[in-house]
Order: sequence, then structure tokens, then C-alpha cells
Amino acid sequence: MKRLQWPSWMPIDPYILLLLGTVGLAALLPARGTGADVASGASTAAIAFLFFLYGARLSTREAVEGLKHWRLHVTVLACTFVVFPLLGLAARGLEPVLLTHNLYTGLLFLTLVPSTIQSSIAFTSMARGNVPAAICAGSFSSLAGIVVTPLLAAALLGGSGGGFSADSLVKIVLQLLVPFLAGQVLRRCGVKRGRAQRVRQGGGGRREGGFITRHKKVLGYVDRGSILLVVYTAFSEGMVQGIWHQVSAVRLAGLLAVEGVLLAVMLTLTWYGAKALGFHREDRIAIQFAGSKKSLASGLPMASVLFGAHASLAVLPLMLFHQMQLMVCAVIAKRRAHDPEAATTPVPPAAASRIAVGTAPRSD
Repeated sequence: MKRLQWPSWMPIDPYILLLLGTVGLAALLPARGTGADVASGASTAAIAFLFFLYGARLSTREAVEGLKHWRLHVTVLACTFVVFPLLGLAARGLEPVLLTHNLYTGLLFLTLVPSTIQSSIAFTSMARGNVPAAICAGSFSSLAGIVVTPLLAAALLGGSGGGFSADSLVKIVLQLLVPFLAGQVLRRCGVKRGRAQRVRQGGGGRREGGFITRHKKVLGYVDRGSILLVVYTAFSEGMVQGIWHQVSAVRLAGLLAVEGVLLAVMLTLTWYGAKALGFHREDRIAIQFAGSKKSLASGLPMASVLFGAHASLAVLPLMLFHQMQLMVCAVIAKRRAHDPEAATTPVPPAAASRIAVGTAPRSD
């Protein structure tokens, strides 16, 4: 949680600085010719590996247990894949007065992306909410997003999605869903081997002796590096295509204002809507943080597949919204932690142990 406290006046995730630096590098030294082909191939491989890691990390057992709290998960999924897209469609009236066509397309794509996992868990824990529910809600949203996001993009974006076509759905399956399932298979095989080892050792040994579990920190740097590579490739293509000349400072300011309103509306709806549905405080916190945020880690790879050379402008709204949600939710989480109700609501020990490692709000 230390990352949330630095700096105290502006809780910026340092990884965002790396993302901005990568954008700057692509602007100064974009990949061209053979270099662009190499970067594109490496980006494709990185995306597949990224979703392989997602699959290997998701515990099937915890996901099945989390289904018991189905009302909460249905609420989060409805916020992520129904309410958000409806608000995105409502913003169409801002084009072309406030937003250009490409910026609006990126904004609409932002509303189709699944929720976050790590930052939802971190903020829910800080606010003393239902951490296990946040874990499952974020995981279910990410898993559903592999299928739901491209389907929604096909229905709502159509031909305006740059290189979007029916072939893009096939690419999504091959590049995202297949590696994810392969990671799940590897995880299950690792768990079985770990159980067999414990039996041979008379009950000792690691709980889950898999490679992913033992090298969680190192692989965390790998998946972040993969996202940086995707960002560099997308923005390099944008620089070569010259599409950045289409964006002015006034348009960017307008985009930030629209996203600020979008985030405020979702934070309000998730908090008071959950109360109207009869959820307790701990569940409302999980719903607010899981249902109001969008995943940069899932959205960037999908955008690179769906939009091709137009991905740089398509992901710009998502990158801006991601940083905005981190800063605003960090402030809200700190205030929730000091609510009078929070003092009488201890964090469950089981939940605390499950998020002891890697709960800082990373760029997911």
C-alpha cells in the first residue's frame, strides 16, 4: 500500500510515468520499416504471453467459490458491460463539437473494456470493504471481457473501429482466449503436481508449487514490460500515419472533462445504486471500486488487435481515464477507511492474507 501514499498529495502510479515515457519515445523515435515489423511481431507475442499469465494466475477454485456471491458479481458486470457502454453511446452527441470522431471512438471503446483486478483489490482493502468479493469480481470481469468486449465492439463500433472486422474476432480468440485457457491448464497441472508432492512428503511442501506462484514478482515485471511494448508499437504506428496531427490541446481538454464526468457518474451510481439494491457497506465498497474502473492491461492488447494502425488514438482515452481513476479512487478509499462504520468493520484475516502480496494499484 506504500505506493498509494507516494506522493501523498497526488497518488500517481509510477508505472504511468513509464507509459508516458514510452509514448514520448514513440513520438521521438517511432519504429519504421523493418523495425516496425519486428516491433509488431514482438507485440503480438507479448500480448499472447500477457494473457497466458492472466490465465495462469487466476485460481479456478477461488472463482468457483466466488460464484456464491452472484448478486454482487452480476451487479459489477452490469455496471462494466451495460451501464458504461450506455453512457458511452450517450456521449455520441458530443461529436464533433467537443470530440473528434477518433477520440469518440476511443471513448466508446473505453466503456467496453473489462474492470481492473489489482487496483480494485487494493482500494477495497484500504477502504475496509469485501476484499474476496473484489478479487472474484475483477477476475470474472477480466475473463468475461475477453469475449464480451470484442462482441460489443462489433455491435457498437462496426466499421468505425479502424481495422475492425470479423477477422478481428478470430484474432481475439487466437491471441487472447487461447493463451488464457493454456494458462489455466498449466495452473491446474501445477496444482495437481503440488498436491502429489505434498502427499509424497507427508503433507509438507508448497501449497501451490507452480512456477507462476514462485516467480510472481518477476513475472509481474514481464507483463508490465509487455504492455509498454504494446504502447510503443501502437503509438509508433500512429506517428508514422500522422494521425496525431488530428488532436489539439482543446480537444484533449474536452476529452478530460468528458472522462471526469463519466467517472463521477459511475462512482455515484455504483455507490448509491448498490445501497438501493440492499448491499451492505463492505459489498458496496467492492462494487464501487470494481464497477467504476477500466483495465488498461486488458484494454491495450485488445485495442491493438481491433484497431491496428488506429490504436494509438483509440487507447488515449483509456490511458487518461486509467490515471484519473487511480487518483480519484485513492482519495475515496482513504475517506472510506475513516468512515464511522469502518471502525467497527475489521478486515477479515483470510482476506488480508490473500492480498498480502502485490495489492498496490498497478496498471491493470
